[in-house]
Amino acid sequence: MILFNAPIQFEDHTRRAVKMAVEMRDAIGLLTQKWRNRGHSLGFGVGIALGYATLGQIGFEQRLEYAAIGSVTNLASRLCDEAKAGQIVVSRRVYGIVEPWVEATPIDDLILKGFNHPVLAVEILRWREEGEAVKEAAEPAAPAAASRRRKQ
Repeated sequence: MILFNAPIQFEDHTRRAVKMAVEMRDAIGLLTQKWRNRGHSLGFGVGIALGYATLGQIGFEQRLEYAAIGSVTNLASRLCDEAKAGQIVVSRRVYGIVEPWVEATPIDDLILKGFNHPVLAVEILRWREEGEAVKEAAEPAAPAAASRRRKQ
């Protein structure tokens, strides 16, 4: 688990988290191609959620660990579990913040352990170039009509 905005706070922490995930996926994708040719497989999925958590050291004197506890950490973990190799799955709240900078596709409501209601999620496909993001943010938004069914 990677925590953004703690202990050092950044105004754009959500954007940094998603951009890092895209860069990680792209870099690992190149390694995956090389390793597949050698008979190895590597794949990981990323889940990103935004919210408040209790942060601090837990444990005892001989073994202290820095940890985050709260429903947002549970949500991030569940989204990560849902993500297939190479996928970045984010909560709608995260997507609402990074929408001008990404290409994404909605995922049908997810039924996640520990949550009473379906969770709305989005798959991040790619990070847009800075010029693309600024141009699109200035244009009026068109209503989204497409959706896709998540395959199990």
